[in-house]
Amino acid sequence: MTQSLSVKCKLIVPVESRPRIDETLRGFADACNQILAVAKRDNCWNTTKLHHKVYKPVKEATGLKANHVCQAIRRVINNAKAVKQIHKFRSTSISLDIRTFRYVEKSQVVGVTLKCGRVDFKLSIGGYQMALLRGQNLTSATLCKSKKGDYYINFVVEIDTPPTGKTPKVIGVDLGRRDIATTSTGKSWSGEQIQSVRDRLSQTRANIQRKRSRSSRRLLRRLSGRERRFQEWLNHNISKQLVQEAKSRDAALAFEDLSGIRDTLNKKPTSKTERRRTNNWAFYQLKMFVGYKAAIAGVLVVFVPPAYTSQTCSRCHHVHPEKGKSYRNGKKFKCGHCGFEHDADINAACNIADLGKSVSLPESPGIVCLLEGQLPLFRLA
Repeated sequence: MTQSLSVKCKLIVPVESRPRIDETLRGFADACNQILAVAKRDNCWNTTKLHHKVYKPVKEATGLKANHVCQAIRRVINNAKAVKQIHKFRSTSISLDIRTFRYVEKSQVVGVTLKCGRVDFKLSIGGYQMALLRGQNLTSATLCKSKKGDYYINFVVEIDTPPTGKTPKVIGVDLGRRDIATTSTGKSWSGEQIQSVRDRLSQTRANIQRKRSRSSRRLLRRLSGRERRFQEWLNHNISKQLVQEAKSRDAALAFEDLSGIRDTLNKKPTSKTERRRTNNWAFYQLKMFVGYKAAIAGVLVVFVPPAYTSQTCSRCHHVHPEKGKSYRNGKKFKCGHCGFEHDADINAACNIADLGKSVSLPESPGIVCLLEGQLPLFRLA
């Protein structure tokens, strides 16, 4: 099996070549917007049918190469599948295929087809990128322009992944806002720092938006993306450490399946601040990062139902679904059946690990969830 990775490489672009790239980026964005308008008007989201409708008029109007127009059609269709509504494409990137770019490993040069023809650019990359690109047969890439005016090309590489196999060891991971992640082995990553950064940036943006001046708009553009980049950096670090620990222990990773939890929590009556904090969760991104890193490392990742994992005793597996039952006080969990006391997040992570064992090794002893009406009852398998 293989895993697709994107390798970001900086281009060394001479001053005289910058207008050529910008012209091609504008033409590609115009082509995408024209194609999107036709697709919405005719309600046509099939690649082949849309190609017959827009190929010739778009190619004549924009002056793009034939393969650029084909890539623009694919981008419109793929974006429409990924998001609910597309408003407008911006001239920040262009999709490339094997016919519109060529990577020369020996000289670290990439040739890109622009509106004016093929132009060669040198790459400014380090050993990490060189190792990933070595011996690769590259067939797709994306040429991007950053906010600072620099140009990058993102190559898509395929890396062979080892088989995950079966393992009796499972590390459960409990996700939350107070602690972003807590493992059944006792490790945790506090969410206080990210929450503090988010609150500070939110207050800063609110103060700037009240001024409504030209300088405030420039400042908002400068602050744009800072919170997202910090969250991405944090999730990369956490996911890397989770996979490394699982690899060193020859264990699988078990997560709660939190699909749709944001919609569920937003239905509850909460303050504006709490809704913002809830909607800023990036657990999906964390699971995506863990997913591709685990695939490369050969670590199995499983997902289990989240119901009652924090209300179940990890020692006797007794469930406390009754409302008002004092089984959890702050960060402490106390079982009302056997009296067992433990850290609440670690207790939940241990239950997730036990459920993960029943998923990774169904024939092995563990706990399973039996539905009886609306109450799940955990029992030893």
